[in-house]
Amino acid sequence: MEGQGDNITKHEQLLQHIEGLKVGTKISVRKLAKEMVVSEGTAYRAVKEAENLGIVITKERIGTVRVEKKPRNISDQLTFGDVVDIVEGHVLGGVNGLNKHLHKYVIGAMKVDAMIRYIDADSLLIVGNRDDVHSLALEQGAGVLVTGGFGTSREVKALADELDLPVISSRHDTFTVASMINRAIFDRLIKKKIMLVEDIVDNKPRLNTLKVTSTVGELRLLSQTSGELRFPVTDEWNRVIGIVGRRDVEEFSEEHSIEKAMIRSPVTAALQTSLASAAQIMMWEGIDFLPIVDRNRKLVGSLTRREVLQSLRDVSNQPQLGETFDHLIWNGFAEERDEEGKLFFHGFITPQMATDLGTISEGVLSTLMTLSAFKAAKDITGNDYVLDNMSTYFIRPVQIEHSVIVLPRLLEISRRTCKLEIEISHNDTIVAKAVLMLQSIDHG
Repeated sequence: MEGQGDNITKHEQLLQHIEGLKVGTKISVRKLAKEMVVSEGTAYRAVKEAENLGIVITKERIGTVRVEKKPRNISDQLTFGDVVDIVEGHVLGGVNGLNKHLHKYVIGAMKVDAMIRYIDADSLLIVGNRDDVHSLALEQGAGVLVTGGFGTSREVKALADELDLPVISSRHDTFTVASMINRAIFDRLIKKKIMLVEDIVDNKPRLNTLKVTSTVGELRLLSQTSGELRFPVTDEWNRVIGIVGRRDVEEFSEEHSIEKAMIRSPVTAALQTSLASAAQIMMWEGIDFLPIVDRNRKLVGSLTRREVLQSLRDVSNQPQLGETFDHLIWNGFAEERDEEGKLFFHGFITPQMATDLGTISEGVLSTLMTLSAFKAAKDITGNDYVLDNMSTYFIRPVQIEHSVIVLPRLLEISRRTCKLEIEISHNDTIVAKAVLMLQSIDHG
């Protein structure tokens, strides 16, 4: 990149070099280090970040290869190629069908006559070394996953190639591969629910920017025509150096430069930042405008507080997908109200919540108190909150299968914060207690 050789690090130069490679090019850390005159450690770190960015992929017996970055739109359905990666398998035949989606998987643990009723087109049959069943599945339009590291016959491989339906082999047993696929489906559903900054930025119209040499008159005209109040200020390489708004220039004349009025070195976020994190950044920094930059600090978009909060509300109104640890912990608890209408929660301690000693984990207790605080605070104000600080006291041990009550009490509330006391009790005996300060992400 002309004019910027001294302004970017070796790491960034390596990433730009990898991005410039033709799709399909094999990448060697040693060769990359030699070509770019860097250490192999530096080259390795760049390759790993490129892998995280989705522009390279590493596969067994193939190596690291430059690939086209996949779009963010995460599908609910897995492809046969996804299954190969999930079960650490290799393809025996039908490689041209790896991009096909599968709508369900079937475990072949029954007689052939009974099995055929469950095998549909675009499904995946998980089975052992039964060549007759492999052929049957392919004829029904389904792919095959052979467990236990077994192979299949030459005839089955030829049929798979003819029908473009993959036959995959995995060294794992049937139960393990089914668990791995099921876990991958849940992970995908969770990822789909978590919105990233790029989900909003990609759908926004053209970005309006100003240069450091722009005048106050140009700012006011741009604000009038676009309806926006704040703008990023960029240098000649499109890197963010500041932000400026109409209020910042109220005392300046039309001909005055915006340079002295702008806020320098503003807080920024990346495209891969989660929307919830962006909301927390804006709340903690007390800002309502967030420039979005790439790894070279070049401007790629912007977000306002209103856009972030509206998107978070839209997400919260969707059905809960997948199972995070918080969901699994909270699943066994029910919500009730006392005679005064105040919220409290009750549930049972499950074996998954226990430590090796058989008592409930302190981390689980903290999670229960935090989640109940969020729910109680939202019940009072209607706002969403993040945890600012928490003081916890673990008073007595709790056993597996004990019933507990989680009781939130409001201590203090303001437009920005909410302080609560949370008690967890068993048989009217307090076992844990916490005082939490929450920060609202809806104020402003």
